[in-house]
Amino acid sequence: MANKDIASFETTAEQVPDMLKRLGVSKERMVTVVIEPEADTWLATARRESRRLVIDAGLSDDDIDRMIKRAQHEVEPARG
Repeated sequence: MANKDIASFETTAEQVPDMLKRLGVSKERMVTVVIEPEADTWLATARRESRRLVIDAGLSDDDIDRMIKRAQHEVEPARG
């Protein structure tokens, strides 16, 4: 990661050090961490469960980003 790159990712607190290492962030570099309040809503429950399924399937954040972009292109109206 270059010094001017901005990266955003969602993970558990336990996985933060591994994610930063994977991104090549040096230990001296300043980072900002946002901690979302725990909510016992259906959405929070669904996100936790889907994240587990994604990890179990061996998909990376890049894989997920590609799938989202592909789906967005499929539903966008044709330009012309």
